[in-house]
Amino acid sequence: MAQEATVPAPAPAFTPVTAPSAEEAGFAGYVQVLAARARAAGVSEATIQRMTTGLAYDPRVIALDRSQPGSSPTAPSPPFEPYRASHVNASRIARGRAIYAALSADIARIEAKYGVPAPILMAIWGQETDYGGGLGRFDLARSLATLAYEGRRRELFATEFVALLQMVDRGVPRDLLVGSWAGAFGWPQFLPSVYLRVAQDADGDGIADIWRSRVDTLASIGAYFREAGWKPGRPWAVRAAVPEGFDRASIVSRLESPRCPRVHARHSVWKTVAEWRALGVVPMGQIGENELASLFEPDGPGNPAFLLTGNYRVILDYNCSNYYALSVGLLADEIAR
Repeated sequence: MAQEATVPAPAPAFTPVTAPSAEEAGFAGYVQVLAARARAAGVSEATIQRMTTGLAYDPRVIALDRSQPGSSPTAPSPPFEPYRASHVNASRIARGRAIYAALSADIARIEAKYGVPAPILMAIWGQETDYGGGLGRFDLARSLATLAYEGRRRELFATEFVALLQMVDRGVPRDLLVGSWAGAFGWPQFLPSVYLRVAQDADGDGIADIWRSRVDTLASIGAYFREAGWKPGRPWAVRAAVPEGFDRASIVSRLESPRCPRVHARHSVWKTVAEWRALGVVPMGQIGENELASLFEPDGPGNPAFLLTGNYRVILDYNCSNYYALSVGLLADEIAR
């Protein structure tokens, strides 16, 4: 009887091990540098392990960072009006007014404590996330560690990474720590260091919840503005009428700002409102005659003009963009009507 041929047993299945890329290996080593920095800052070992174990490099974050448009000092500024129309629109105004009315009692308390008009706080919230709409879904630990590793702004993002871990030590739930690819989060889009510095628990529930609490969000923005130097009783700006043939060459500012120089270069010298009146520039809103102001014509001569006060510069401290700051002020004015 012939013997049956034996069939060899199949080789065991296996998944080939892929060696990590140089980028991934370098990132893993750098995460340990961040962990050591967090330990030195007093972050608990439990938090460090929880936030760094399995942390992976995110190439999409770097791609998004490198795709940001540059800010050439000689490039012409785009017109303001299209920006205003898209950011100070009927929907955003209506929603802001509705929330403002619903929170009237809380708003009075927040205004009294921080000295900042609630419509300004509402407008920041509206500009940043459309009152809680787009918050971003990037894991903050991964984004901040990736940006720090990339190195272009290493100190900034390494500091923010450690601050994020300090937030966890303070009791912020891990599942809330998602946001933009650049590390901003919550309804007011704070960075971790800003959260640690100014976030407020205005409703007394034990957490400064800028992700879900309207009053915590508004109080936290109020704390930021108070710290940045907002002066109660002073408008952010008023519209102004500039006479025909006005000599703009005589009011060019010679000041050089170390932060956002292109933004501030578009503002005039500072004069009192009385001095502007003497030159024929007439304010079209309530403002004190001794108030210092700078003339700004975002779309050039013959278009809307504004006399900006020091409070406008506080808005710029939040986001150093003239069009952002103007839109915040104009949205606040509409909410308050």
